[in-house]
Amino acid sequence: MAAAEPPIPLRGALCGLLLTLTVFNFACEACKMVTFNVPSRLEADSIVGRVNLKECLRSADLIRSGDPDFRVLDDGSVYTASTVVVSDEKRSFTIWLYDTKTRTQKEIKVLLEHQKKVLRKRHAKEAVLRRSKRRWAPIPCSMQENSLGPFPLFLQQVQSDAAQNYTIFYSISGHGVDQEPLNLFFIERDTGNLYCTRPVDREEYEVFDLIAYASTADGYSADIPLPLPIRVEDENDNHPIFTEAIYNFEVPESSRLGTTVGVVCATDKDEPDTMHTRLKYSILEQTPKSPGLFSVHPRTGVITTVAHYLDRETVDKYSLIMKVQDMDGQVFGLISTSTCIITIKDSNDNAPTFKQNTYEASVEENAYNVEILRISVEDKDLINTANWRANFTILKGNENGHFKISTDRETNEGVLYVVKPLNYEENQQVILEIGASNEAPFSRDFTFRTTAMNRAVVTVHVRDQDEGPECSPAAQYVRIQENSAVGSKINGYKAYDPETRSTSGLRYKKLHDPQGWIAINEMSGSITTSKILDREAMTPRNDLYNITVLAIDQDGRSCTGTLVVNIEDINDNPPEILQSYITICKPKMRYTDISAVDPDEPIHGAPFYFSLANTSPETNRMWTLTKVNDTAARLSYQKNAEFQEYSVPITVKDREGQSATKTLRINLCDCTHPSQCLATRRSAGVRLGKWAILAILLGIALLFSVLLTLVCGVVGAKKRKGFPEDLAQQNLIISNTEAPGDDKVCSTNGFMTQTVNNSGQGFCGTMGSGVKNGGQETIEMVKGGHQTLESCRGTGHHHTLDSCRGGHVEMDNCRYSYSEWHNFTQPRLGEKLHLCNQNEDHVPSPDYVLTYNYEGRGSPTGSVGCCSEKQEDDGLDFLNNLGAKFTTLAETCTKR
Repeated sequence: MAAAEPPIPLRGALCGLLLTLTVFNFACEACKMVTFNVPSRLEADSIVGRVNLKECLRSADLIRSGDPDFRVLDDGSVYTASTVVVSDEKRSFTIWLYDTKTRTQKEIKVLLEHQKKVLRKRHAKEAVLRRSKRRWAPIPCSMQENSLGPFPLFLQQVQSDAAQNYTIFYSISGHGVDQEPLNLFFIERDTGNLYCTRPVDREEYEVFDLIAYASTADGYSADIPLPLPIRVEDENDNHPIFTEAIYNFEVPESSRLGTTVGVVCATDKDEPDTMHTRLKYSILEQTPKSPGLFSVHPRTGVITTVAHYLDRETVDKYSLIMKVQDMDGQVFGLISTSTCIITIKDSNDNAPTFKQNTYEASVEENAYNVEILRISVEDKDLINTANWRANFTILKGNENGHFKISTDRETNEGVLYVVKPLNYEENQQVILEIGASNEAPFSRDFTFRTTAMNRAVVTVHVRDQDEGPECSPAAQYVRIQENSAVGSKINGYKAYDPETRSTSGLRYKKLHDPQGWIAINEMSGSITTSKILDREAMTPRNDLYNITVLAIDQDGRSCTGTLVVNIEDINDNPPEILQSYITICKPKMRYTDISAVDPDEPIHGAPFYFSLANTSPETNRMWTLTKVNDTAARLSYQKNAEFQEYSVPITVKDREGQSATKTLRINLCDCTHPSQCLATRRSAGVRLGKWAILAILLGIALLFSVLLTLVCGVVGAKKRKGFPEDLAQQNLIISNTEAPGDDKVCSTNGFMTQTVNNSGQGFCGTMGSGVKNGGQETIEMVKGGHQTLESCRGTGHHHTLDSCRGGHVEMDNCRYSYSEWHNFTQPRLGEKLHLCNQNEDHVPSPDYVLTYNYEGRGSPTGSVGCCSEKQEDDGLDFLNNLGAKFTTLAETCTKR
């Protein structure tokens, strides 16, 4: 199926009658003239030509055609909106270009005129243009929005060239046929006539893209499907609508002419870029009506001020009825309205003004921190804002700082205070000039309409009061020479009565005298010295000595003043050398510097003169003094001086001859730094204090007491007989230690025992209890004998007890039979077991657990438990059940 043939207006180019389209640019003369050749009849949707819009206004974002018969696209293409027939007379229309951001507007004038053109003879060699035969005949089709009919409404006829030879049946599909909206269009099967069944809303459907089909009776497709767009022509059926029903804007009252207040905006659902959507804004009504203070841009909807100033104090809010109309505001355009509320914000354009020009107040003298006056002001600006609140200032009359003024935040009044006492005798009246301004700075745009700061005059009357004495000046000075004789009389402090300016009738007392040097005469106030004044004794050292004096009148009223005594210095102190002990490292240090100070004033002090005082020839030969500055000297020694400590007396004099001598101890030391000699000196000079000596003596006495106790114990042990009290606890000893070197002794009852200091004691008793030997705890008893195991040993090898029998052992000295042993141990073991079976409160205990040493794994005798057999008659029967080895050992030890 071939494309549709060129529009009829282009085919008319072969006609002799042509039109000339001339384009003019009036806006800023920036557009060039363009000429188009078009036929005299232009069908709807025919392209007329293209205008270079970018060359005219590159930033244009809104394009409008002044003639509804023509429409202009964004690329500059000009189309006819309907069929246009141009007569012999000229016809013109205008193209408008807008830049809404920069508010720039330009226009292009279009002129249509007739022009006859003579066709030149075609050259023989020129090619002849022939159009191919079309097979479909679809003319671009459109229908009017909201058409009134009659329905079905004929739109156009679709034909196929195949109908000349065949019977062709036509059909269509697409939106409006078999897609939503259904059954809006239909085509006659035989004729190809296309119809619309009902009105269409362009805002819902702008274009219907239909597909037309041509087929034979047997279903053969005679042509390829043909796209058939049906455009809905817009009708101005939609009112423009504001984006908001009520707009709220604010603008300061100090705004200048042309200040932007806000922007209103409206939308229109009709076809864009047509007169139907070309909107124009205007103000229908302003409330209050007079004067007119605002305007709106007809294209952009920007509201601006047109007055030089706004006065909030006159009108603080304006209401505007805004109108928007399409068709560029023509009378037949559709209209909508909206309300715009403009609130005027306050600016500081009104200065505070005093209600009176003069004020009066009174206050008693000597009163302070009291309120004496409230001053009211008026301000038309918004209440309780910085534009309304007042700041008060005392402009004149408060040079001495007696007054202050502040603002009461609640009432906006100025409150005047007296902050420093007034003296009636000095000023009976004070005149103040008060100024008032706002917290916020005054608006710049209104400065030319205002005067200077508003001012008022306040007269303050001071009321007289019967006062006490006045100590003025508060500090009075006298001079006394240092070391003056006791009883020296000097003029003292003087106070006076402010009413009579007399000093009579006043009494004086001394409140504070740091050193007690001064006595004051109660009636006259004169002073006498009660002690010798020593300028150097004052702390801190100062030439001025302050005495606090109290003056009292006859009514008991008083005042306090300070008597400053300037003590004149005399040269009563010699200079004093600061150093006492000096360390000099020889030979690294060749000298040392000494310095002196004088507590007297500088006039009696430096320069000082240093010299060696009444020294021996040896000292004069060894040491020399040279001057360094007014207060220091350098002490040097000879190279052959020996390392030792020297005593060097040095005399120092001030400029008036006052002198003092001081003996310096100088340690000439072999060192690299003086700290080394100081450490050696400290270590060599260590002395024991009396408490250290006492502690040593007490320690020695304690040691002698311990030794004496031990000696007495040994002597007492030698005098004992028989078995000791605790022998019953030492009935069996198991010793696993057989290492050489232990001193053992064989007792006559067959037990081994360890001796003390390798010597027997010749008696039977306990030599040791709980002695640790090889990690094994043993409890042993000795029955006598002087033979140790060492005498039985050969060369340090292990010996059994039998090997000791051949030695000389005194076994008869402590030999006891078994009955003697039993008779001695039985009562004592019973007593011990009875005591062991009781707790701390002497209540019988179920068991008394003793801790014994570990006796090895698998011992045939088992582990020794508690004394569970203490009730048996024979407490030593367990010795008969110790096995064959123990029996043999017992027999060997008891055998004579």
